[in-house]
Formats: sequence, structure tokens, C-alpha cells
Amino acid sequence: MEQEDSDRPDDNVIQTFQLETSQLRGRIVRLGATLNDIVEPHQYPQPVAHLVAETVTLAALLSSMIKYDGIFTLQAQGDGPVKMIVADVTSEGQIRGCAHFDEERLEHSWKQLEALKRTEKSQNNFAQLLGKGYIAFTVDQGDETDCHQGIVDLKGHSMVECVQHYFTQSEQIGTGIKMAVGKRDDVWRSGGVMLQHMPEDEQNPESGAGNINEDDWRRSMILLDSCTEDEFLSPDLHSNIVLMRLFHEEGIRVYAPHTVEKACRCSEEKVENVLAMMPKEDRDYMAVEGEIIMHCEFCSQDYIFDAKAFEKKLKQRQKETEKETV
Repeated sequence: MEQEDSDRPDDNVIQTFQLETSQLRGRIVRLGATLNDIVEPHQYPQPVAHLVAETVTLAALLSSMIKYDGIFTLQAQGDGPVKMIVADVTSEGQIRGCAHFDEERLEHSWKQLEALKRTEKSQNNFAQLLGKGYIAFTVDQGDETDCHQGIVDLKGHSMVECVQHYFTQSEQIGTGIKMAVGKRDDVWRSGGVMLQHMPEDEQNPESGAGNINEDDWRRSMILLDSCTEDEFLSPDLHSNIVLMRLFHEEGIRVYAPHTVEKACRCSEEKVENVLAMMPKEDRDYMAVEGEIIMHCEFCSQDYIFDAKAFEKKLKQRQKETEKETV
């Protein structure tokens, strides 16, 4: 196994690896402070916070399996108490996530969730809070002609099961995912490993890639399933050590890790542009005591505008635009 500083704990990283014996490729994700910075400011109820943490972790895993220059988005939307969960990752490793939910409906379902909220097992039933809906994977590279999306029905008790259903139905790629989410020392942490069949080598079809021995696949899935929640969530255990414990007999090769960090793409200029595109009647309705407050769901930042000053600024901008077009 090729590794560097394997005895020093790592955090907020995505690392690619390959199993030489079985020709499987994989990713391992370990999130700590970055995940906590995304989830904690929202003060979500426990099941919603857990779902957001799962979705952020899965977005990190899935984004690392494709080459893109833009934004990868994982979104789940349904008709349950939790209306939507979304997380996105830029090609530079900036990640964010949030949720929309009906507080009254969620409280109504709270008694059924009491047993679940006391535990933080990776095998949970929180995804059922989404109800019937879909899960979507989108790669946006900034060009309308270069935007790819995959959609499949929401099926499964956890977000992991929903994503695995997507690969079974849409991609038809053998995919195994094991993940854990929870708090350690009052800090949200997560860890996950994803294994996949290597794509076929079109230039060398006899290389074995794409033709996985079923015994190798089953053995790898058994090894993956042996990873404990404490191993995934430990802040003191390096990713390389986790991989060695799981696959030391498989001839594992690891590659340079990529770091991820929380970052939101909102800005006062972008929010101003959104307001400017709204009808004046809507802006008037939004104004409370002379102020319009725009709230970013991702980072919880409030942008406050003086309603009269904004209308004056907007009229001035329109006059300047008219002069330019004359």
C-alpha cells in the first residue's frame, strides 16, 4: 500500500483507492469540522440534521467519481414532512447543504421517531420522512448544453439505500456503499466508503476491468460491511488505517487525497439581482418596516436591504441601461 503520513489523523478529505486483486475502485470520505459547520448553524431537528449530514457525505463521495468543472448536486425531494434535501460540491471542493421541512408535520411524526433519534446508526429510517418522490444527480458545468442529470424514484429507508437504488436502476454499475453519521464530542462527523466495478478498458478488453469475479465482489462487500461506526467517525483514525483494516489482503493502492471545505456561493450582488428580477408588488409585500430581508438557506446568512433605497437604486440602474441601448 502506497501511503504518506498514514499514522496522522486526517479530516475533511476525499481519497480515491483501488483494490488490485479484485479490480475494484473506491472512494473514502471523512468529514468533521466541515460537516459540523454545514449542519450545526441550522439547528435542525435530529432526523433532519442526520439526513442533511448523510446527503452532504454522499455528495462528496459521488462527486469524486466523475470529472467535471462546475457543480455536482445531489437532491432528494418528496411529499413527506421533509420536502427537500440538497447538497452540492464544486470541482474545487467547496461543499454545502440544507433542507426544507414542514415543522408541524414533522412534530406530528415525532413519536414514531423517538426510538430513532436516540441512536445514530447508519442504518436508519429517516429517509422515509421524505415520503414519495425522487432523487436527482446533476452535473452543471456552466453551459446549458453541458448539463447532465439522472433521476430515479426514492426507494429505501436511508439515503444510502436510495443512492444504491439509483445505481441499480439507472447506471447499472455494481456499487456498494457503507457510511456512518453521528456526533462525537458534540461535533457532527461522518465517514463513508464506496466501491464500484472498474469501467471496461476499451483499448484492452482482456485486462479484466469490467469483468468482476462475483466471488471477489461478494468478499469485498463482506469486508466493507465489517467497518464499524466508531472506525468511520473516529477523529483519531487516519483514512489509510481504515482502508488497511478493511482491505489489507486485497492489494490496496491509495491516491492523493482531496480536501473539502464549507463554502456558500451567495453574495449581496447575487441576492440583489434576484430581488431586481422580482415584480415590484412582490418586493413591496416582502418589505417589513421598510426593510427586505433575504435569507440564504445554505449558510443561514441574512441580507438586509432598505426597501426605498433599493427601489431608487433599481430605477437608476434602469435609466443607465436605457442610455446604453440608445
